[in-house]
Amino acid sequence: MKDEILRNLSNAAHLEKIYRNNKSGFKESFNALYPEINDQIPAQIWNERLNYSQPEISFGTKNELKILAVLVFVAGLIAKLPDLFAMDPDFFYSRNVSFVVFPVLAFYFLWRMKYEVKGFIILGLAFLLPAIYMNVLPNMLNSDTVILASLHMPLTMWSVLGIAYIGLRWNDWSVRMDFLRFNGELVVLTTLILISGGLLTGITFGLFSIIDVPIEDFYAHYVIVWGLPAAPILAAFLIKSNPQLINKVSPVIARVFTPLVLVTLVVYLIAIIYSNKDPYNDREFLLVFNAMLIGVMAIIIFSIMEQSKKSAEKFNVSMLFALSVVTIIVNGIALSAILFRIMEWGITPNRMAVFGSNLLIITNLLMVSFRLFRNVFHGDDIRMVEKAVAVYLPIYTLWTIIVALLFPLIFGL
Repeated sequence: MKDEILRNLSNAAHLEKIYRNNKSGFKESFNALYPEINDQIPAQIWNERLNYSQPEISFGTKNELKILAVLVFVAGLIAKLPDLFAMDPDFFYSRNVSFVVFPVLAFYFLWRMKYEVKGFIILGLAFLLPAIYMNVLPNMLNSDTVILASLHMPLTMWSVLGIAYIGLRWNDWSVRMDFLRFNGELVVLTTLILISGGLLTGITFGLFSIIDVPIEDFYAHYVIVWGLPAAPILAAFLIKSNPQLINKVSPVIARVFTPLVLVTLVVYLIAIIYSNKDPYNDREFLLVFNAMLIGVMAIIIFSIMEQSKKSAEKFNVSMLFALSVVTIIVNGIALSAILFRIMEWGITPNRMAVFGSNLLIITNLLMVSFRLFRNVFHGDDIRMVEKAVAVYLPIYTLWTIIVALLFPLIFGL
């Protein structure tokens, strides 16, 4: 094989064919031959390709680890406030769950980008003022607008986190996609950390139960309450320190779930016809319908991002196009259902919130589907699909602000 490699060193296509026929033999022969041909550029390229080693996982410098420890402590301290000040946990967490991790992550991004003190002050106010607003709203368990504010405030604070991540490049749509990509990786890695934490918790409980030491209360009040907010912070730290950490995981998830979700949605639409449930007259069914819609939209966006990181494969993009079309049909049903409910029973805060969300999503889906169609049938750049998502993000942000901050004022409590 050495002679064949040497004869075809300038013939890239034939060399690739040899390599694919016998990868291990090719590598062994090439490495033995390389000292003789290391002055030739094709040989240098093949050497890097065959012998490149992934960098080891970095856990940061001592200074970075100190910052990480402070961030985890602050997030845990915020989560611990109900215990420290005898507050109602249900009230506190329903109003303040978005102020536990998001501010800490935002300050971490600013610290990494070495922002001036003014940036930290502005960011602090962007979290502090909504936090005050949420906590001065009256404790009315049956208030639709208060519940909507509590549900939409995490999305608003997530947008503030995005601004901190993007920094002064807020007008660059590709950086917005970097933020979405980071969130996908953050969800994957945080889930893995939480699964590991769950296994550790089970083992700990089992071991201490054997020796009759009741550790459950202590563990819940000190380990879990500090560990849960620590998981996404640690995940963000690892992703930023090791960009290669889950590069292989995300594409697999996107590739596997896209066709599965497509099949599931098609079967689901058929099943609706033969079931006694419909979103027009069943409020709970409509809520589940919309929750499913948001999840599918997230999968579409996640898959689009993975396709744009490499040369897009036509089959995968075609699957995404089909999924987006089916999702538009599902969204159309949901949108017509909420319009039907508004016409029959009038406007309420809940119906307006659901109607607005569905209208935004179906508009964005139509933009994405058009770009996917152009890619599949006309060969347009897949990055134009990304752009259709990125340019729409500020509109989502504006809607969450309206629901979280203005609905209680418009519709009352």
